[in-house]
Order: sequence, then structure tokens, then C-alpha cells
Amino acid sequence: MDLKKKRWQPRVTVIVFGLLIFGFTAATIVKPSTGFSETENRVLNGKPELKTETLLNGDFEADYEEYLTDQFVWRNQWITLKTSVERLLLKRESKDIYFGADGYLIEKHTGSFDTQMAERNIEALAEFARQYGEQLGRKHVTVMIVPNAVDILQDKLPPLADSGCGTAYLEQIAEGLPEEVWFDAATVLRKHTDEELYYRTDHHWKTLAAFYVYQAWAEKQGYSIPELTDYEIQTVTDQFEGTVQSKLGIQTAGDTIELFVPRDGTAYTVYKQSTGETEKSLYDYAALDTKDKYAVYFGGNEPFLQISTKAENGRKILVIKDSYANCFIPFMLSEFKEIDVVDLRYTNRSLSQMIEEGKYTDLLILYNASGFAEDMSITKLKN
Repeated sequence: MDLKKKRWQPRVTVIVFGLLIFGFTAATIVKPSTGFSETENRVLNGKPELKTETLLNGDFEADYEEYLTDQFVWRNQWITLKTSVERLLLKRESKDIYFGADGYLIEKHTGSFDTQMAERNIEALAEFARQYGEQLGRKHVTVMIVPNAVDILQDKLPPLADSGCGTAYLEQIAEGLPEEVWFDAATVLRKHTDEELYYRTDHHWKTLAAFYVYQAWAEKQGYSIPELTDYEIQTVTDQFEGTVQSKLGIQTAGDTIELFVPRDGTAYTVYKQSTGETEKSLYDYAALDTKDKYAVYFGGNEPFLQISTKAENGRKILVIKDSYANCFIPFMLSEFKEIDVVDLRYTNRSLSQMIEEGKYTDLLILYNASGFAEDMSITKLKN
């Protein structure tokens, strides 16, 4: 009897293991695909279409693997379990995210800066800056690529942690640009590392960090230099749980989001192309009741915004940006009669035609470093 048990035990183990593996895979294939993950605030990969071309070149297999990863049954629960186990084992990182000091979850951005796309994006940006620097004057074109938290919050990283190649990538961008065009946001931020510059649970910089960078940029440009006392700082939530936390599937203390409201009551209107409506506020307070609380700025990323102010200086600027610009733009209201904002990820409009028709006096390109390196839409700068 004991001999029979010994013979069956390995078989039972193999059978159970096979049922678990193939059972979960089958369940994943059968269950309806989830289109959008509110937890991670991103679109999930759907089932790829089988084509001869993609099957032969290997793209189908790669896409199918991404589909299974995104649509796996009980995916969020497995992510939470995995991260919890890693933390119990005192691991210092998970899923390319460091468990930093003081509750910071800091992305490493491994592989973001050494790709062909990252190189092409620098080339497209340099060509754009040269063209419009000659057309408008170099002082009227600014490239501001903001470093990620891993490059600034060195004191929050685990001992001997590698901060990656972000700093070197920013230096590479600066070297390829015409003089006067590059604005060094990193140097400004490093002067304030004793303050909260980035969210603990999210990849964005905080409004305070954007203020310090705007203040330095305004001084360089010859604009009025604001002080913190010029704003009423409103904490609109202390329950913000960002995308970095969501990748790990764990619960941590919520972040605060602060809005800097000018005390002088600057008047403006905001036209949104997506809705065709004109609003009287930059802020969508209803977003504070959702998972994506950072969408309090403009209601999230818009393909095109047009902000009109009471400024009488005739300056008109086009901001080409990612979501890092969302908390920076409100500081610009007093310096420009019109602020047009375009997010190349969500529009196919010809940028050169837009600039020609808009008759802009100034251009600002504002991205975060990893976002810029990974953004496939940067090539639209050539359109």
C-alpha cells in the first residue's frame, strides 16, 4: 500500500500542477477581456488577431504573451500577493520599483533610455528646436524635460541602489539642442530635496516642484517672478493613490494633492476640444472622487486646450506636453494672453500647420524624462 502511494504521489503532483497552469490559462482565455484597468489607469492588452505576417515574424507570440499577462484571472489579487511576499522577504524592489524610505515607491525606469526610440526622440526634438529657434528666436523656445523621482530623491533610495540612466539621457538631450533653448529643471529641483517634490505613490512631480521650476524659468525669461505667498495653497485630497502603487497592488498611506490658487483672482477661460465647451476653471473637482485624482488638472489629458486670459502683453504660447505639464501650466496664466496646449499622444493634427496658423510668440516643450524617451508620438514634432 505504501509502495502504491509513493508511485502515485509524483503523478498527483504533476496532475495538480498541470490543472493549475492550464486551468488558469483556459479561464483567462474564456473570460471576457477587461478593456481598461481603473487600478492602473491604463488600457490593457486585448487578444491579438492571428495573421500570417505576425505569426511568422514573432509579433503574434509576443502580443499574445502580453495579452495573457494583462488578462490573467484574479490578476490584481496575484499582484498584491506577490508584492506582499516580497516585502515580507525584505526585498528592496519589485516590478522595477524601489521600496524607498519614508513610504516612497520609486520607479527605476530600467531600459527606458537606451532604446532606438529614445534616440529618435532626441533627434526629432533637436530638429524641431533648431527650426523654431531660428523662426521665433531661441529665447522664445524652451525645452524642459523634467527628471524622474529616481534621479532627484537619492536620499530615499535603498542603499547602493542604481538610479539608472535618466541623468545621462537628460545631458544627451541638452547637448543636442541649440544654446538658450534647454532649461535645466534638475538643478532647480536638487536645491529643494528637503521638501516633497514627488508623490510617494505616483510617477508625477508635485505642484510645489512645478512651482519652483516655474519660478526659475520665469526669472530666466524675464517674466514676473512669483512667490509662494502669492498663492492660496489648497489641499484638495489626502487620499491620492497613484499609478506606481497600483502596479504593486498594495495599500499605503495616501498622497496629498495641493492646488496653488492665485490670490489676485486671475480671470481666464478654458476651451476643450474634446467637448467643444468653454469652462471657467482649470480644475475638475469631480475627479477627486475617482481613482485618478490627478485628473483634477483639466479633467485629465486633453488633445487640445486653449486658455484665454486678461493679460495685455500680446504673448501667445503653445505648450507641447505630457501630463507633467498639467500642474505647471496654472502658473503661466499671468504671463500670456493665450496658452494653447497640445498632447501629441491624442491628436493627429499637423503641428507645423498648427504653429503657422496660431501665430505663436513662444513655444514650450515640457515632458518627464522617461515619458519623453518612451513616447512614440514625439515623431509628430516633424509633422
